[in-house]
Amino acid sequence: MDLFQPLDPSTLTPTTDRPAPEKLVSGDPVFTTWDFEEREADGLYAGIWQSTPGAWRVSYEEWEYCRIRKGHSILKGADGSEQVLKEGDSFLIRPGFEGIWEVIETTMKDYVIKL
Repeated sequence: MDLFQPLDPSTLTPTTDRPAPEKLVSGDPVFTTWDFEEREADGLYAGIWQSTPGAWRVSYEEWEYCRIRKGHSILKGADGSEQVLKEGDSFLIRPGFEGIWEVIETTMKDYVIKL
């Protein structure tokens, strides 16, 4: 069925990446991403993302919905706020958010991004 797609990472070949060197705060985090939907013309992206431990600076120009599948991370806002993120947590990050994403324990999340 083309209009329904289960999010099963075993059906895709993941890509791997790391934070840009100028954004790295600590560790050597490795990102693994399973892209299920990439509609560049619509600015819509969805999939599963995972990171090993480490920390890096983030700056969001997009809107993102996330649900943590597993792991433990801390999202630190430039305003000094801290959000502990664990399995089962769902949240939105709005354009303009800046801070540090720190992965304490390898974290996997579902995401939907809208530019």
